[in-house]
Amino acid sequence: MRILLFLATNIAIMVVLMITSSLAEGYLASQGIQFPRMQLLVFSVVFGMGGAFISLAISKWIAKRMTGARVIEQPANSMEEWLVETVRQQANVAGIGMPEVAIFPSQSPNAFATGARKDKALVAVSEGLLRGMSRDEIRAVLGHEISHVANGDMITLALIQGVLNVFVIFFSRIVGEFIDKAVFKNDRGHGIGYIAATIFAQIVLGILASIIVMWFSRRREFRADEGGARLAGRQEMIAALERLSSLSEPEPLPEQLSAFGISGGKSMMRLFMTHPPLEERIAALKAGT
Repeated sequence: MRILLFLATNIAIMVVLMITSSLAEGYLASQGIQFPRMQLLVFSVVFGMGGAFISLAISKWIAKRMTGARVIEQPANSMEEWLVETVRQQANVAGIGMPEVAIFPSQSPNAFATGARKDKALVAVSEGLLRGMSRDEIRAVLGHEISHVANGDMITLALIQGVLNVFVIFFSRIVGEFIDKAVFKNDRGHGIGYIAATIFAQIVLGILASIIVMWFSRRREFRADEGGARLAGRQEMIAALERLSSLSEPEPLPEQLSAFGISGGKSMMRLFMTHPPLEERIAALKAGT
C-alpha cells in the first residue's frame, strides 16, 4: 500500500497547490506582476518538494484512517503476540526501530508498511492474511514489508516524486505561457488561456511522471522480495507469493493504497502497474536460489 497512498496524498496536495497558484499567478499577472524564470524555478522547487514531503510526513496517519487499521497496543491473543514478536525480531535483524504493528479489516490477504522514518514506521496486515496464510507465509510477508522500511523506499520515493513535481510545475507553466502568447495572442500578463493550458499541461505531465514512479515501485518490489527471503527464508517467500497468486479474485485494497500492499492487483497497462506480476516475482526468487 505504501506507494499509492503516498501518490494519492501527493496528487491531492498538488491539485490544491496547482489551482490556487495558477489563480494567484493569473491575478498577479493582471496587475503587471510576473515571475522571472529563476523565481519560477524557486517557486517550483518549494511547492514540488514541499508537496512530496508533506505527503511523506502524513503517510502513516493517512494509512491508518484509510484502512481502518488498529494498532496493537497490548496483544489480545496468541496470534497478536506472535505477530508483534515476529516484527520485533525482523526489525532487529534489519537494523531499524520497532515499527507500530496493526491489523486492518479486509478479507483479502494483504499487508503494507509506511512511515516517514525507518525508526517510526507502521507495519499492518489484513485480517484475511492472518486467517488465510500459514505462519511461515505471514513471516515472509512481514519480512517483505520490513525490507521496504529498511531499504528507505518511502524516503527515496519522496525524493523522486519531489523532483518530478518540480519538473511538472515548472514546465507546465512554460507551456501555459507559450500557449497564452502563441495561440491566444495575449501580450498583457497571463490570461485565461495561460491558466487553462497550465492546468492541462500539469495533468498530462503528472501522468507521465507517474509512469516513472510506477517503474520505481516495480523495481523496489523485487528488492523487497529478496529482503523477505533473507529475513524469513527463500522458500517461505516463494510460498507466500504463490499463495497470493492462487487467489482467483483477491479483494483489492482501496485504490489509493494498492501500491503499498504485498499484492498490487492487476492492471491492463503495465506502465501503470505498481507491482510486477506475481509470476515474475516468483521466477526472480527462484532464479536467485
